[in-house]
Amino acid sequence: MGTDNVTLMAMARTSLKDKWPLAIGTFLVYTLINCSFGAMREAGLLSLLVSGPLALGAAIFSLAISRAKEAKLEQIFDGFKFFSTALVTYLLLLLYVILWMLLLIVPGIIAALSYSMSFYILADDPSLKPKEVLDRSKKMMDGYKAKLFSLCMRFFLLAILCVLTLGIGFLWLIPYANVTMAKFYDDIKEQPLIQP
Repeated sequence: MGTDNVTLMAMARTSLKDKWPLAIGTFLVYTLINCSFGAMREAGLLSLLVSGPLALGAAIFSLAISRAKEAKLEQIFDGFKFFSTALVTYLLLLLYVILWMLLLIVPGIIAALSYSMSFYILADDPSLKPKEVLDRSKKMMDGYKAKLFSLCMRFFLLAILCVLTLGIGFLWLIPYANVTMAKFYDDIKEQPLIQP
């Protein structure tokens, strides 16, 4: 069933050990860009256009740290090299989650978990078509959704603690969560697909 979540979190901390300043700075820039577009009412469409490429860039950067490869702040903009694929992947992911959410909250959460590996898959193989990316994520997450939900709950509890620090703790939590997700992806990628 793969490496347990506590171990993955410990592995992420090890990967970040000498890279905290870079990771904090990079995700601070990433968050500021996302929030800037989100805060401007007239930038609603622009926000949709940049969210996919930025999510891909964040996955590329997180995987670089997780895999002990060269990580650079500029990597968060690498998603723009595959703009159309990243955009369509993001829009399809959003559409599927919203459609499932219209039924009930729980199916929406399950859909979000199913497609959660999409941008890591795309980071590894940008030649894939958006539908292929989402299908691979769904297959990869088969049998691992509960495990990922449990991991997300751990970070949700840490996020509550970050609120108590007037938000300062998020500077560490956001990179920590992203690199842990990269570890999660690499871990389940190595596992055999669960047969129905």
